[in-house]
Amino acid sequence: MNSPNQHKIKRALISVSDKAGIIEFAAELVLLGVEIISTGGTASALKKEGIPVTNISDVTGFPEILDGRVKTLHPAIHSGLLARLDDTSHIEQLNEHGFKSIDLLVVNLYPFEETLAKTDNHSELLENIDIGGPAMLRAAAKNYLWTAPVVNPERYTEVLSLLSENNLVLPEAYRCLLALEVFEYTAYYDGIISGYMREFNKTEFPAKFAIPLKAGQHLRYGENPHQKAMLYGNFSGIFRQLHGKELSYNNIADIDAAAKLSLEFEQPAVCIIKHTNPCGAAIGNSLPEAFQKAFDTDKVSAFGGIIAFNRLVDIETAQTVHSLFTELLIAPGFTGEALELLTKKRDRRLIAADYDMLRKSIKYDLKTVTGGYLVQSSDTQLLNEQELKVVTKRQPNEEEMKAMMFGWKICKHVKSNAIVYSLEDRTLGVGAGQMSRVDSARIAMEKAKMMGLDLKGSVLSSDAYFPFADSIMMAVEAGATSVIQPGGSVRDGEVIAAADEHNIAMVFTGMRHFRH
Repeated sequence: MNSPNQHKIKRALISVSDKAGIIEFAAELVLLGVEIISTGGTASALKKEGIPVTNISDVTGFPEILDGRVKTLHPAIHSGLLARLDDTSHIEQLNEHGFKSIDLLVVNLYPFEETLAKTDNHSELLENIDIGGPAMLRAAAKNYLWTAPVVNPERYTEVLSLLSENNLVLPEAYRCLLALEVFEYTAYYDGIISGYMREFNKTEFPAKFAIPLKAGQHLRYGENPHQKAMLYGNFSGIFRQLHGKELSYNNIADIDAAAKLSLEFEQPAVCIIKHTNPCGAAIGNSLPEAFQKAFDTDKVSAFGGIIAFNRLVDIETAQTVHSLFTELLIAPGFTGEALELLTKKRDRRLIAADYDMLRKSIKYDLKTVTGGYLVQSSDTQLLNEQELKVVTKRQPNEEEMKAMMFGWKICKHVKSNAIVYSLEDRTLGVGAGQMSRVDSARIAMEKAKMMGLDLKGSVLSSDAYFPFADSIMMAVEAGATSVIQPGGSVRDGEVIAAADEHNIAMVFTGMRHFRH
């Protein structure tokens, strides 16, 4: 009795939706002396090219029925895929029923993911859920010692070379690799389907949460050179690199942060990001105007930063930013003249962002924890100005209210504890990621002072409530005239009293924006 490393491929079953390369592959198998069984459209395609094929119905003795829904779900097929050829009882049972081993399975599945990208027609999507294909693949992968499963068309050339070099034998280790690819492929396929069905049923947090992700690209390393990293998913479908060095792990995180902040604004806006935190953001009548205001917030941190624009970058905008050392520029697009100028810096990365696709893709936030994942809906909820609660004696004026709404958008994207000083169209000082809120307030104030920016008449935004009145007193000292914060502290009364004492207008949002 032979071993897997001696088992020759004599009989193959081919049934593929993606027919790329299959004609050439099947023709070479025939030349090597391999018998081919096939189904439906695949069999027709092979026969059309003169490749000898045995129809699946001739093997099962049963016609394909229900519009092809049932054709491979038959003992003659699954016995051939699952029989262990080192087990005499399995061989005896094959012989008893007139079945033969299937040594090679070549299958890929109905294009559910591609169909989902084109339509939301539920009936059409259901028809593109493959049943027989996954069943055969899993059977062959389980029995890879005797049935080699091939699901990836990119393997065809490699498989043919190994068969030719090894007298129709595929090494056991290679068979095991093919089995791994099958289980990864079917898990991804089922994950896409379950994700669709979850959305169709409006089930936000299911009992079993599958995350189907395709490998995007190998990264040189992770956050640090000693860490390995890979990008998964459709990032490159949303963010297209036009120029510059390969993206790093940290670049990708910054791109995501900068682009999401840019989504908050309808007016021309520029957002400057460093280590995923905004260090300057502004709106204006033009991108150059917005850039200058954003840059003035923190010229030190902007050095080597990431700049996101929410409008097409033209030559005027390009000339405004070209002299500044930046890691990366993100925009919906760049004019030809802008590209010609900006690409003169070889290492500067230029990214064209599909903001519409980005907006549609923001659904969940995931964070790894030991032994699992934290999953939450993304923080996309917008503040309703009509629901703001003025808690001080003085009402904010129109200008202050506009500044509050601007500052609140920025604060939402700053790591906690977050404090932002702003006007209605630009940031003045940002304090991020400190262990105490008063430290964030102090840093924001000191940064503004260092940049020569006057905080008189500004708004202070806080991502969460003030536990004490100390930050309010600091805002008074800085010259701020209004505050926007969630409220909800046991000392809200003390904080409100401090604001009233110094004629500060303060509103509660009832909504916080922690970012850990």
